[in-house]
Amino acid sequence: MSRMTGLSHWALDPSVRHLNHGSFGAVPRVALTRQRTLREEMETNPDAWFRTLPERVGEARATLARRLRVPAEATALVPNASAGVSTVLNSLALPRDSEVLVTDHAYGAVAMGVARAADRAGARTRTLHIPLTATADEIAAVFAAALTPATSLVVVDQITSATARLFPVAEITRLAHAAGAKVLVDGAHAPGMLADPVGASGDADFWVGNLHKWCCAPRGTAALVARGADAQDLWPLTDSWGAPHPFPRRFDEQGTVDLTAWLAAPRALEFIEETYGWDTARAGMAKLAEVAQGILADALGADPAEVAGAPAPAMRLVPLPAGVATDHEASHAVQRHIAAVTGCETAITSWGGRGFLRLSAHVYNTVADYEYLAERLPECLPGCPPA
Repeated sequence: MSRMTGLSHWALDPSVRHLNHGSFGAVPRVALTRQRTLREEMETNPDAWFRTLPERVGEARATLARRLRVPAEATALVPNASAGVSTVLNSLALPRDSEVLVTDHAYGAVAMGVARAADRAGARTRTLHIPLTATADEIAAVFAAALTPATSLVVVDQITSATARLFPVAEITRLAHAAGAKVLVDGAHAPGMLADPVGASGDADFWVGNLHKWCCAPRGTAALVARGADAQDLWPLTDSWGAPHPFPRRFDEQGTVDLTAWLAAPRALEFIEETYGWDTARAGMAKLAEVAQGILADALGADPAEVAGAPAPAMRLVPLPAGVATDHEASHAVQRHIAAVTGCETAITSWGGRGFLRLSAHVYNTVADYEYLAERLPECLPGCPPA
């Protein structure tokens, strides 16, 4: 498949190499068209639109829940994974003097939200260190050693954002429940990349995942799945007229918020199935990410063994030269520099004082995209071997 053929279904600028799908996703043209049509309908007759909107949201929610292989009655729609995490943290009563476990791979906004929630409740947060080279068994062992009777909640990534790790969340959930703790799984990157992301989380009490990343739904679409009695304690971050309804129906009414992204989301998932087939797409993305890591590691003189561990299927890390992108601000500066010099949009992350190129692969990417970056990236970065 040529690069232009691969991009033909997408609104992406063909003059740019889009190698950072994991951050913001990409929306297929058919879903954008569907969303535009819905917006026109909303603006043509706002009264009729908002009068029937909750029912239409409920229908879209049921369709998306089927795609996630979970019951519709356990699934609410929220703007993004961070909003889903905030919803759980705002609704959950953390016992005073209890402990919330997170890891040093947690998404920054989530980690900050957990810390604020713990402070409000008079609880404390403990951050567990997980080495980049840790295997699934070793990751689970860190949690097993850390859980105590004081642990009230475990907040764990299914696929880590900055470090592209795949955590064994089902086993972590089993360990946490045995210790009497609840589990909130941040599955921001999991839908679409994993065939059964919620099922792979075991019996986690709460799971949140973005549909605007690997599923390619319009941005602002994510799912919050809650099972058990705790689900009825969950409330939207903004009170609205859905308040008298049980979970998840109370989330279907969001006042005058533009919810066309939620209604158009099923079309995006249908498009991937019709055009590529989800199983075929997942296998291709995983293989491409692996190949891309080798290409870029060779170009930068990096050793992939430094980040072997438990990589995510369609995401990989490539270590950057020492001293490059060692913190959050520096990584953003390097990212902007690479975009300006090479015309490639990339993800540059930092973790533990070390900078990384985080690779994402989706169906519109090709090996040639990564070869193109590999030819140009060393000249952007100090400390790379000469071409």
